[in-house]
Amino acid sequence: MSPETILITIALCISFYMAWNIGANDVANAMGTSVGSGALTLKQAILVAAVMEFAGAFFVGSHVTNTVRKGIIDPLIFSGDPNSYIYGMIAALLAAGAWLNIASYKGWPVSTTHSIVGAVLGFGILFSGFDAIHWNKVSQIAASWVVSPVLSGTISFSIFILLRKIIFDSKTPVESAKRVTPFLVFFVIAILTLVMVFKGLKNLHLDLPFTEALILAGMTGLLGALISIPLVKRVKSSRPENDEEFIDPKVEKSMQKVVMHLRRVRESVTGELSDDITKVLNKSENISNRLEKYSRIKHVSTDYLTVEKIFVYLQILSACFVAFAHGANDVANAIGPLAGVLSAIKFGVVGMKAQIPILVLLLGGLGIVIGLATWGWRVIETIGKYITELTPTRGFAAEFGAAITIVLASKLALPVSTTHTLVGAVLGVGLARGLNSLNLRTIREIVISWVITIPAAALLTAVFYLIIKFSFS
Repeated sequence: MSPETILITIALCISFYMAWNIGANDVANAMGTSVGSGALTLKQAILVAAVMEFAGAFFVGSHVTNTVRKGIIDPLIFSGDPNSYIYGMIAALLAAGAWLNIASYKGWPVSTTHSIVGAVLGFGILFSGFDAIHWNKVSQIAASWVVSPVLSGTISFSIFILLRKIIFDSKTPVESAKRVTPFLVFFVIAILTLVMVFKGLKNLHLDLPFTEALILAGMTGLLGALISIPLVKRVKSSRPENDEEFIDPKVEKSMQKVVMHLRRVRESVTGELSDDITKVLNKSENISNRLEKYSRIKHVSTDYLTVEKIFVYLQILSACFVAFAHGANDVANAIGPLAGVLSAIKFGVVGMKAQIPILVLLLGGLGIVIGLATWGWRVIETIGKYITELTPTRGFAAEFGAAITIVLASKLALPVSTTHTLVGAVLGVGLARGLNSLNLRTIREIVISWVITIPAAALLTAVFYLIIKFSFS
């Protein structure tokens, strides 16, 4: 077997390993909140994410990619030494995959993009020194550690507070939810359509100007809202029809009228009769207050369940969109360097961009799905259960807040990480219920893992590069 064939085989295996780790770690961005809130079981989440991630990666994933992601280094510095470039890209893929493997085992949601950026950074410094690195790009990426979670956390916090005020603080939560849901469907579909246009569908030439994208998103959202109206009308309260403990609201209203009439009577009489009426009035007021409190507790607790059921569907909808966009966008982290390696081996030239064979896209898509199915549960549990307690409404607020953040960041050219964005959104929803609702130990571990991702991947790349270069010298 020729050295070229051996290198291609190694590159394909390591690229698949990288894709496997993307599935094991990054897919939790889309499905963690759905599992944590109970909107989907773990098996259902894996099936839904597998379909949407693979569809995004295979059908919409880029057919032409940058050979070095995010412009950290210029591939042309390797033009006189393509072999070192090949060894370096293989080492970078292996190092990024290994770091993601460690993070997934620990249940840490880290950025796949930051992992491959750190890996390429380490290789670039080792090969050509610090001057070869585009440090302005690195600083932008580092800024996303703050920009992503703060922005998404603020937006998700605001969304959840608004939902709580409009729906849960209402005397008729179900009716309030029915009125609000079509508007929410409109905004969900419109915003997520913008996510797709900006992040996931550029390869279908749907990266439209903002005005045109906004019109398309608005029309899509309006269609979804119109479809949702008759569906929402069918929703009924979770309260059993034969609930023996249920008190007809008419009884409560009648008792309030009794109290009102007794107050008028007391004002009209004097003497001993007034004292007797006062005693009756006090007892009647006590009964009325107890009726109102009891019926309120029964009414709210059962209607809350109904409201959460409505939001299950909204959350699943948003999760599917995010999974599809993620598969389309982040599969390049696994196959971009691979495409550069294959091109360099085939033509002996290092280029800025490389064509991606259809089989390589298939390899990346399958790797993501298998990684999700085998190890994805670890990070899903961290996102969905260990940061804060989630319900469908909270999960929806987090998912939707993350989607809005991605759109805003794309429009404003702000550097954001999908992982950091989603974790920040979950934190924002948790903070809306108070600091005590957050698991600070888990949050501390996640933040530390973010900070060390780039240097860890860089150091691993340096080690693997030296081993690979020595092996083929």
